[in-house]
Amino acid sequence: MQSFMSAAIVEAKLAMKEGEIPVGSIIVMGNKIIGRGHNRMEALNDPTAHAEIIAITSACNYISDQRLNGAVLYVTLEPCPMCAGAIMLSRIRMCVYGAPDPTMGAFGSKYNVIGPSLEVLGGVFSKECSNLLQEFFKTKRNKN
Repeated sequence: MQSFMSAAIVEAKLAMKEGEIPVGSIIVMGNKIIGRGHNRMEALNDPTAHAEIIAITSACNYISDQRLNGAVLYVTLEPCPMCAGAIMLSRIRMCVYGAPDPTMGAFGSKYNVIGPSLEVLGGVFSKECSNLLQEFFKTKRNKN
């Protein structure tokens, strides 16, 4: 679990280098990473280009199926309602996230939209994930 969350953090750092909010996600099936993504909203001018959505698309393309039965999604920030819906529609078995999101978190922090067949584990590497976000927004504020 730690190595997979570390891989999601690497994705978040890529987002930060690109000037995006540093959120990264990976999808694992059978102990193998089958999808990766990081926020690309600014680059794509797309409010739906969240790390989870990009990772889900990547994983579905990799296995040539829209259903990710048995997969585990790792993400550095608690998913928003849009991403929670996509996670459940893709039939991911479990979501492991780092930092809670009190503004838009859909797995208990702000909203609770967990489906009955989805396991959720929050707070994994929470400090590291939160620090990335704090560093990003501190830098943004100092530029303005």
